[in-house]
Amino acid sequence: MPNRSSSPFGLFRLGDQRTASLGPDEDQIAAFRAERDWPPGARRFTRSARDEYVGAPAPEGNTYPLNWGHGAPEVGELWTRNCCTEGSWRSFAGPPSDTRGMGTDLHELLRSLRVWDVELPSFDPASAPAEPLPLFVEWFAEAVAAGQTEPHTMTLATSDEDGLPDVRIVMLHGADADGWAFATHATSRKGRQLAARPYAALSFYWPTQGRQIRLRGPVEVAPAQEGQADLHARSTGALAAALVGRQSEVLGSMEELGRASDGAWDRAQSDPDAPAPTWTLYRLRPEEVEFFQGDARRRHVRLVYRRTEEGWLKELLWP
Repeated sequence: MPNRSSSPFGLFRLGDQRTASLGPDEDQIAAFRAERDWPPGARRFTRSARDEYVGAPAPEGNTYPLNWGHGAPEVGELWTRNCCTEGSWRSFAGPPSDTRGMGTDLHELLRSLRVWDVELPSFDPASAPAEPLPLFVEWFAEAVAAGQTEPHTMTLATSDEDGLPDVRIVMLHGADADGWAFATHATSRKGRQLAARPYAALSFYWPTQGRQIRLRGPVEVAPAQEGQADLHARSTGALAAALVGRQSEVLGSMEELGRASDGAWDRAQSDPDAPAPTWTLYRLRPEEVEFFQGDARRRHVRLVYRRTEEGWLKELLWP
């Protein structure tokens, strides 16, 4: 396959500028074919064109790579079928980009990326348990076994007093019948937001298996002794960071942070049970939990659990 970074039809070389025309001129095409020795009629296959042929077999007499896994060429691969019209050339060029001065073309870079470049597991929602926690534990263990990087990290979404949303990545500290646990300083931005609006959403994404889990519900503060016990069961670095405190406050300089961190490390090493008064353990008690299993044919499986007075209600959602 030709090098995309040198192709006028795939990703543009860093810093390149497009011509004013939305389509390549004949001199460009002739020069590029001569340089790369492409077969007559060859075209670069776009994502939009590829998606039209997902799952379709290669037409007789037309050859194109099948490495995408469903009979469709990969984006940027040579494709000899004669259907690349002017509209197709326009799709190569895309809309004008505001990132040209940054040394790359973000639009083309985004269009070149693939998702779920792995064999995805199957999921039969009919066999799902009556409650979401056992399925979460099962999927979490499978993510760990599949080599998913940091599967215990999750997105935490909160809102401030004005209802404006906020989001960040935090670590899961546990999950049981009482809820999904995470921790932070009560004086931090998210701690203050949870005090004002004790309701949040969590999201896990494990791309190695094309899986996502979303939860939302009220958030409760765990007893102080539980929060301190959770903190002291973690690493020295975690305790040192908690002892530094002042999370989300304005920092005067990195030197100031260095001095505070050094002092906190010394204290954490000399006193592993040192208290961090503002460190707080929270639990989200979900009212809704959704399990998403991705599918390469876009036949995604979405199973949602909704808490009711009688227990959990399971429903399927259109993808």
